[in-house]
Amino acid sequence: MSRDTISIHFVNAALTGVKRLGLDIDTLLSHVGIEAELLRQPKARISPEQYVKFVRMLWLVTQDEHVGFSKQPRRLGTFAMMCQLIIHCKTLGQALERCTEFYRLFSDDWSVTLERDKHEARLIPNISLKDDPDHFMTEGILMIWHGLASWLIERRLPLERVHFNYARPAHADEYDALFFAPVMQFGVSRTEITFAADYLDLPIRQNEDTLEEFLKSAPAMLLVKFKNTNSLTNRIRDVLKSQIGEEMPTLNDVASMLYLSPQTLRRRLAAEGKSYQGVKDALRRDAAIHLLLRPELTLEDVAQQVGFSETSTFHRAFKKWTGVTPGLYRQLHGTYQHATL
Repeated sequence: MSRDTISIHFVNAALTGVKRLGLDIDTLLSHVGIEAELLRQPKARISPEQYVKFVRMLWLVTQDEHVGFSKQPRRLGTFAMMCQLIIHCKTLGQALERCTEFYRLFSDDWSVTLERDKHEARLIPNISLKDDPDHFMTEGILMIWHGLASWLIERRLPLERVHFNYARPAHADEYDALFFAPVMQFGVSRTEITFAADYLDLPIRQNEDTLEEFLKSAPAMLLVKFKNTNSLTNRIRDVLKSQIGEEMPTLNDVASMLYLSPQTLRRRLAAEGKSYQGVKDALRRDAAIHLLLRPELTLEDVAQQVGFSETSTFHRAFKKWTGVTPGLYRQLHGTYQHATL
């Protein structure tokens, strides 16, 4: 998984298209164990499994892979048909070119363009900001195409630059997990993700047999897969994961484990918009959210497993992290617990 939990922002953003269709939001959410109250908590988060289930549910009820965002619906199976067309391509570049040609057959209200020069290649989504006010389709298309490219070559496609033709959004802190790159800029002339052109010449390493398995979960899983392994934030999380529930190492300890000076670690974290305490808190928050979805655990059990000796201290921390108490969070997700765990 690329993210251990998903911001509730992405649920609210996805519902914009569904609301245009006049569907009952509360009923839709109840089927995946997300209470409408959670939508009003800006710091709330859900598990990747819940988000994938939520997106699949939207596709089913709308019968549209663009869930109400495009003027012309994309019938279910469109993405799968595209994958059938590209699986026999020789190289990633050929496959992505065929992807762009395939989607141009439908309409002009959105498209993706592939550009290549001597050193760099770029994927450029062309989507009206008016039709995509929360950038849900822009983000989703980039994530799915990047994930598809990574799957085709059987390795994460590293991004060199990411540009967005809109101002830095309120949820931009999530972008390091979505589109991590050394350079990320907002408010530029066009949206694009840039990577080394040599990757377009890599051979396709998938076949019809692996495609069949891939399509059982795609494209929904591409929204939470192919995690970034390059950011310092993610490397620190990997170090700390085995320490949850125990005394967490100090910043100096982690710096030593990563062969960095404490000053360098702080500086590089700051460049990613993070702090060491923030990384620790986010890791505990994500662990607590997953544990709260296990009904056999008491709140005291969850508190201890994420490193709190006092349940009351855990309650205060969790509410600070998510906007709701652990008990209310569990209550708001009761349907999901019984339906899927």
